[in-house]
Amino acid sequence: MQSPELRRDIVALGSTLGPSVIETLQQLFDNEQQALVRSTPAHASNIAYGDHERHTLDIYTPKDSDDKLLPVVLFVHGGGFLKGDKGSDQHWHNSNVGRLCAANGVIGVVINYRLAPEYTWPAGGEDVASAVSWLKHNISNYGGDADKLVLVGTSAGAVHLSTYLKLHPNTGDVRGLVLLSGLYGYTPLDERDTLYYGDQSDYEERKPRDVISATTLPLFVCCAEFDPPRFQAEFTGLLQERLERHQALPRANLLTGHNHYSMAMHLGTSDTRLADEILAFVHDVCL
Repeated sequence: MQSPELRRDIVALGSTLGPSVIETLQQLFDNEQQALVRSTPAHASNIAYGDHERHTLDIYTPKDSDDKLLPVVLFVHGGGFLKGDKGSDQHWHNSNVGRLCAANGVIGVVINYRLAPEYTWPAGGEDVASAVSWLKHNISNYGGDADKLVLVGTSAGAVHLSTYLKLHPNTGDVRGLVLLSGLYGYTPLDERDTLYYGDQSDYEERKPRDVISATTLPLFVCCAEFDPPRFQAEFTGLLQERLERHQALPRANLLTGHNHYSMAMHLGTSDTRLADEILAFVHDVCL
C-alpha cells in the first residue's frame, strides 16, 4: 500500500507536468529503486534491435528459473514524443519496470526508440514493431517465450503501442497491451504533439482511437488520480467507447495517490497495487 506520507507528497504536486515534478519523484522513490537496482541488474544491455542508434534494448531476467521459458514484458517509456530513455544501472527511471518484471518471474525488456521532431508519426509504432520482431526471433536465447509477449507503455509509450496496433491490427505476435496514461484520440491535439503527429487534419487520420476501441486483443488501461484532465478524458473516453462497442469494459484501473509520472516511476516499490494488477494481467493472458 501507499504510505500516507508518500500520498501527501504526491498530492502536493497536483497534476502539474515538468522536469521539477520528475526530480521530486526521483527523490521520493530513490531509496527503494536503488535497492531494486542492486538486487536486479540488467542481464544484457544496449542490444541493437534495428539500424538507428536509439534502436537499443536492455533485458532483465529472474535470478532463479528452471528450463521453462518465461513470459516476456516489453516496456516502452514516455517523454512526450521528444525525449526519454530506457534507463540503466546508473539511472533507474524506466529500467525499474524491467527490474520489477524480473523480480517477479517474468522477462523484462525496456527499449529506446526514435524521437520527434526528427522522427515523426508513425516512427514510434514502427520501432515497437521492430522490437517485437527482434524478440520473436531472439528472446528464447535469454529464457523468454516468444509466444507469450505482453507490451506495456506509459504516456507517449502507450501511444506508440497503440500506433503499433494501428499498423498491425491483426497481429498475432503479442498477447495483450497495458496502456498507462496514454492519448488515443478522444481530445483535441495539443500544440506540443504536432511535432510528432503533424497538424489536426493529420491527427484525424493518424490517431489510434479506432483500432484501440475496436481490437479484441486483451487490454489493461490505466490512469492516475492526479493525471492532467486531458489524460483522464482520454481514459474515460476509451472506456466509454469500449463499452459501447463490446458491451463490456476492458480491465481498467484509476490509480489513487499517483500522478502522470509516478504511474510508472513507482513500479518496483512497496506500493504494489498497480504492479500486482499488471503481473496478474500478464499471467492471465499468457496462460
